[in-house]
Amino acid sequence: MLDKPLSATNEYERVPVPEDKLKTGRSFLGMYAGEHTAGTEFVIGPLFVAHGVSAGDLVLGLLIGNLLAVLSWALITAPIAASKRMTLYYQLERIAGRKVVRWYNLVNALMFCFLAGSMIAVSATAIGIPFDLEMPTLSDWLPRTPGWILTVLLMGGVITLVAIQGYSQVSKFANVMSPWMILIFFAAGIVGLAQLGVSSAESLISIAQEVIWNGVPLPGMTQFTIWYIIFFAWFCNMAMHIGMSDLTILRYAKSWTSGFSVFAGVYLGHFVAWIASGILYAVFLQANTGSQDFAPGQIAYQTLGIAGAVCVIIAGWTTANPTIYRAGLALQGIFPKVPTWKITAIVGGITSLAACFPALVMRLLDFVALYGLLLMPMGAVIFADYYFSEKMGFRSEGALNTRSDFSWPALLSWVLTLIFCLGLNLFYGIEIFFLGLPGWFVAVVIFVIASKVKYPITKTLAA
Repeated sequence: MLDKPLSATNEYERVPVPEDKLKTGRSFLGMYAGEHTAGTEFVIGPLFVAHGVSAGDLVLGLLIGNLLAVLSWALITAPIAASKRMTLYYQLERIAGRKVVRWYNLVNALMFCFLAGSMIAVSATAIGIPFDLEMPTLSDWLPRTPGWILTVLLMGGVITLVAIQGYSQVSKFANVMSPWMILIFFAAGIVGLAQLGVSSAESLISIAQEVIWNGVPLPGMTQFTIWYIIFFAWFCNMAMHIGMSDLTILRYAKSWTSGFSVFAGVYLGHFVAWIASGILYAVFLQANTGSQDFAPGQIAYQTLGIAGAVCVIIAGWTTANPTIYRAGLALQGIFPKVPTWKITAIVGGITSLAACFPALVMRLLDFVALYGLLLMPMGAVIFADYYFSEKMGFRSEGALNTRSDFSWPALLSWVLTLIFCLGLNLFYGIEIFFLGLPGWFVAVVIFVIASKVKYPITKTLAA
């Protein structure tokens, strides 16, 4: 009975989205607000506190980094999405060929699975509160108890049921839930500050600098400066904007200006919510001196009670939903004859298994930077193909126009860029947070040069 209605769901995986299916900016406001005011915020904000960032560096770094992220979505990703109206995976197949895209889609899907898995784990930390479930700590990599595994698997199953319904249901769920979550984050900041003893503007500045973001990392954590905050805020979603993954989402937009809708997500989520969740963690640390527990559900419950715990559950859900949806589309590019909903269901199962491992939460900052870096070069390939093919004298969508299933310029751009970034890390000590910017430019240059060699536009062709 379930197979028939789901099989009728058309996600336009290999054709442009038709005009009558396009959505207004309001749809994207809700989607982005829900996705970026979500489960990751309950992890990233506390991790900034744990890494000892100072209050001034945090605020200024988030203002700058989030602005750069909005501009990347609006000026780089959205115009291509609104012009081509194709998924990332099909657009890349036309450029790089099916053989290259299969490997890319596999890496992409796995990274999305792990990210969604971390959000399922975040929700599970709240679900486990009434059952007195043993919570993970900052140093945990493996699940502690069978109860944790069961809780995660049940949560993953429910989230997958929503994701297999397609983009419309994913967007609808986010639109309904995001306003309430945003209010909870605001309430968390206000209540948390009151619990820390803030009673005036002067005490706010003092407590922010001396208690919450005091510039002293917890034992075993590295020190974060303003540059970490700027580049993390800019590139924590690198795969989505300069990596072009959100071509898949923004192809539904009536206008490229819908790319600016992400402003609602990053400034409410990656600014307000990161700050609010950092305050919650400071309250938790003050009440539990020396504790190594790192459970977002428990942290929110201590300050906001049941409302805080429920918010953590929903927040993890609204991030995992579109992420599982994206992963399903990535694998659908490898298995085009299998209905997207069935692949999404399989992805949900893989994601739920990955969520059993707390390391996905504890190392979230590094993981987010890594997965963006792995996918970024192909975004640069799409950008260069769209903007530079005619200007630089090579044919766009080389694999399609030469009837080939393999494009070595695209593969070369991907592999050599990652080798370049690895070299910067190994030989010059440049940390993963900072590798995306030089890597993107390197990928563009490699692709343009290689494409001029492989797909030159001769005078005959130009004529």
